[in-house]
Amino acid sequence: MEKRETLGSRLGFILLSAGCAIGVGNVWRFPYITGQYGGGAFVLFYLLFLLILGVPIMTMEYAMGRATQRSILPAYRMLEKPGTKWHRMGYLAMAGNYVLLMYYSVISGWILYYAVQMGLGTFAGMGMEEITQVYANMNASPSILLVCMGIVVAITAFVCSMGLKSGVESVTKFMMIALLLIMVALGIRSVLLPGAGEGISFYLKPDFARMKEAGIWNCMYAALNQSFFTLSIGMGGMEIFGSYIDRRKRLLGEAFTVTILDTFVAITAGLIIFPACFAYGIRPDAGPSLIFLTLPRVFASMEGGRFWGFLFFVFLFFAALSTMIGVFENLQAFAIDLHRTSRKKAGILNGILIAAGSIPCALGFNVWSSFQPLRAGNTVMDMEDFFVSNICLPVGSLVITLFCCWKFGWGFDRFAAEANEGEGRFRISRKLRWYFQYVLPCIVGFLVIYGIVTYFG
Repeated sequence: MEKRETLGSRLGFILLSAGCAIGVGNVWRFPYITGQYGGGAFVLFYLLFLLILGVPIMTMEYAMGRATQRSILPAYRMLEKPGTKWHRMGYLAMAGNYVLLMYYSVISGWILYYAVQMGLGTFAGMGMEEITQVYANMNASPSILLVCMGIVVAITAFVCSMGLKSGVESVTKFMMIALLLIMVALGIRSVLLPGAGEGISFYLKPDFARMKEAGIWNCMYAALNQSFFTLSIGMGGMEIFGSYIDRRKRLLGEAFTVTILDTFVAITAGLIIFPACFAYGIRPDAGPSLIFLTLPRVFASMEGGRFWGFLFFVFLFFAALSTMIGVFENLQAFAIDLHRTSRKKAGILNGILIAAGSIPCALGFNVWSSFQPLRAGNTVMDMEDFFVSNICLPVGSLVITLFCCWKFGWGFDRFAAEANEGEGRFRISRKLRWYFQYVLPCIVGFLVIYGIVTYFG
């Protein structure tokens, strides 16, 4: 086996893993559904499901990577029993990574465009109708979307071509530390606004009446769904980082650390958004409208809003770019492992493939807007997101769980031995074999079926 590139430090591994997990979903989805489903009460369910679902599967991905020092497809090949075909799931995982970047690059381009516009003071003095028009004009312009997408893909490919330590690790370290510092500054600014207390109460105070109104079952499913998708598990994103680390630390503790960091960002995002929205009498919304319509209106009303708005979109761009780099690195490792190509050649090739593959998503908002796949009102981005979120992530996680926990795959004993090697407080207990073999696959299998049924139902 060739000598594997390794990360320079444990901090680099943690920040790189967290950077891949932390994305725009932490900002435009988590805060809103927390407020919608009962505030602090929802957070308790969310943390519970992170603990019993997200952390174990993340640990499995780390273990597969560290045991093989290869990306997801060759890792399956090295660990599977002769004659079995587990490695075929590696192709689905890689397809998911490519498709994810093909629409995430467009979203990242939106954020870059808004960061520039906020810095230029475009939104100063604007009302809601004018802000809405800015968003509509952006999506109606193929040139804006394609140029911004191209810049994001070029930055990502360049960073990942520089090398694991000098490029991916060093740049991600800088962005993640800057992201955390900016978040803290924005959070402090937001909670000190007059009238911010009402937003904090709505966001974090346990409100079981609101939870009951929304439906306790709906609340639990929303928490389960969010806890699963926030960590980017199932497509080898965490597996590849496991292949870059040594055996000095037990993997369950590392998964806990990354999960805590991801959760901190998600909760802090709400402390930025809700107090500010309530302070200016603007009800927060969910999805892209929260980021591109509601928040610009908040910053337009705020003293020094141009500066704080620019800072917010820089933070959000770092979150998006860190995910782009983390997922792109998975594709880099895939090309290097399977085709024995150089990192620079892999970066150029993958950059071209992602840029070309992102064009349909960008044009889906304008030139090809009449194409509405899956159901009425869908865009190309919706179709791509469905493939990743409802197929690749949950099915990939189900297969990883079965592979790591049953004898017809890698097997629970081998997985636990790899995960428990090294120092650390947390370890995989063999007394929990029943949970890993039966309960976890049932939970993930439920997510696969329920997610597809509800999407079309």
